[in-house]
Amino acid sequence: MATSSTFHQNLIEKLHALLRRGKLGAGDRFLTEREIAAKYHTSRPTANKALSSLVSAGLLEVRRGAGTFVRESVLDYNLERLVSFTDKARSAGRTPGTKLLVYREIPASAAPRAVAESLRAGENDTLIYLERIRLADLVPVIYERRHVVAKRCRQMTRTDARGSLYTCWTEKCGLKLAGADEVIHAVIASGAEAAHLGIAKGGACFRITATGYIEGGEPLWHEETLYRADRYEFRNRISGISGTRAALGRITAET
Repeated sequence: MATSSTFHQNLIEKLHALLRRGKLGAGDRFLTEREIAAKYHTSRPTANKALSSLVSAGLLEVRRGAGTFVRESVLDYNLERLVSFTDKARSAGRTPGTKLLVYREIPASAAPRAVAESLRAGENDTLIYLERIRLADLVPVIYERRHVVAKRCRQMTRTDARGSLYTCWTEKCGLKLAGADEVIHAVIASGAEAAHLGIAKGGACFRITATGYIEGGEPLWHEETLYRADRYEFRNRISGISGTRAALGRITAET
């Protein structure tokens, strides 16, 4: 006999499947908990719990006094771990793409001082500087500027920069990524940034400034990356005061 947790997960999968069939579009009203209980032969509390899971996952949204509706699809940024944009876009049902604007080697002395210091790069070290626009279904969603310590990823090429860098570093270069220190700011896009992202000047964005590390604590990359606020949301799961895992928190901004 299936446990209550197994039944709950199966119910969520069935509701996921209902969304994937494509008969319901963004903004359409979703099933009520009463309708779910009747359709899948379960209790209303169980139906409510499944609905809450889909809301937490960002697939549905609750409109006070109106009901539950299919949410317009956005990409999410997981604050707990490194996730490839390519993998994230595909998991969201989008086709990922990359427009490589700049790829060149520069001496560390030519990089901004703060960047060279964060990478612990000496004057004689070489950095790879690249600029990229990441696309989802041909729509620009990220504008990225990144410096990479060349000696730690000798196998990386311009072609690799048109795909997932995480895949290149882990599979081709044999590196183990240990994580990154990130600072997130809400900003408005400059004229040049807006042009890269296909939005109006002054459009709302999230800017992430980060330094990433390989196993052993050695810095590998420094980035300044701009995310369109109408296409991205930032997700995190925080612990309660008791140390137990708590509800999913999300910062969402839409224009």
